[in-house]
Amino acid sequence: MDWRATILLYGELLLALWLLRREGLLDQRVPLAAALTLVPLAFALRYCFLTYETLDFQDWVQVWIQSLRENGPWHGLGQEIWSCNYNVPYLYFLSLISVSQARDLLLVKILSIFFDVVLAWGAMKLTGVLTEASRPKKLAAFLLTLWLPTVILNGSLWGQCDSIYGAFTVLAVYFALSDRPCLSVASIALSISFKLQGIFLLPVYFLFLVKGKIKIRHIFVFPAVYILSILPAVFAGRGFWELLTLYVRNTGSIGEGLNYNSSSLYALVNFDALSPTGGERIGIVLAFFFCSGLYVWLTLRLKDVNDRALFGACVLFAVGVPFLLPHMHDRYFFMADVLTLVLAVVWPQLAPVPVCVSFGSLLGYHAYLKMRYLMPMKYGAMAMLLALALTLAYTALSLDRHASPEEAPAPPPART
Repeated sequence: MDWRATILLYGELLLALWLLRREGLLDQRVPLAAALTLVPLAFALRYCFLTYETLDFQDWVQVWIQSLRENGPWHGLGQEIWSCNYNVPYLYFLSLISVSQARDLLLVKILSIFFDVVLAWGAMKLTGVLTEASRPKKLAAFLLTLWLPTVILNGSLWGQCDSIYGAFTVLAVYFALSDRPCLSVASIALSISFKLQGIFLLPVYFLFLVKGKIKIRHIFVFPAVYILSILPAVFAGRGFWELLTLYVRNTGSIGEGLNYNSSSLYALVNFDALSPTGGERIGIVLAFFFCSGLYVWLTLRLKDVNDRALFGACVLFAVGVPFLLPHMHDRYFFMADVLTLVLAVVWPQLAPVPVCVSFGSLLGYHAYLKMRYLMPMKYGAMAMLLALALTLAYTALSLDRHASPEEAPAPPPART
């Protein structure tokens, strides 16, 4: 193990503990003991996975880093890298990695682990908004996010970077619900600038808009931040329009199959009798009606929509959109894994929801990492349907609960 990578990983561990201390969650003996036990163990587990190398890293990420290394960190950003379908903000990090003396694989994974910490911090802050700063629940959100199986496997084992867009997405929801609209829109723009999957949660911004969480003027922050995110590569030589339309031009890179080891509708229903285009259109139409139905329902009940109902809508979009759309891959429920975990921390009765979603996600992870199916993906799709039903019930109940149990007014004193 490279000593530089070890120091960086140790620094991230200290950052995690510092964030908890800064939030005032380590002032008592039991929370302190829990954090000092579970945080180092979470990092020790990640440390064990750091040298595991997947074909994804060998065939893609390593090639991109080598291209940047051969062309120079700055000039490399100014050239289109063959086979690279990621947006340039991630390449900025890979460019820095290309000039390091440490092993590329370790630095790629340590970058993702850093954002695991940011993701856990965002989950903690979001939980605080939804539970009126409940200290035990905030600590639980942080620790459970660090220990979420898909979060551990995604970065430290697989070497993927979903924690980056995931962290910005969670922060986007947190900032919206804490009435900081500019930061919220900037965060969702950064999420999508790193990975297109951030768009799964974009529909909720219509509800934020009609509820007054954001104003029309705040929408212009999105293109401003997105353009700023690609400007360094433009200055290095890439075409502005080329980068602005990167996702549109790369839509074919997701593949023509209706499902890629994903616990989606296409694992549950056999569309073989239809043409690929016909099966694709069914999912797109269903996703459209799913989003539209949520809009109509919550807009008609707008005066009853509170922060918990808005968060319920966020979870419904995070699970429902990738469930219904075609061409989904094994890791596309990453955001659903995290948001459903926060949902269960806020309302423990919904603990089955993250269990179902993580189960469906992990079936896809197992299919790739082990190159075989643990069980048919349709069982994961059934679990996703159950999670959607339970979240829908939570959202409906939230419309009739303007205050959480902690916020309920105390009964009047008895007369004597």
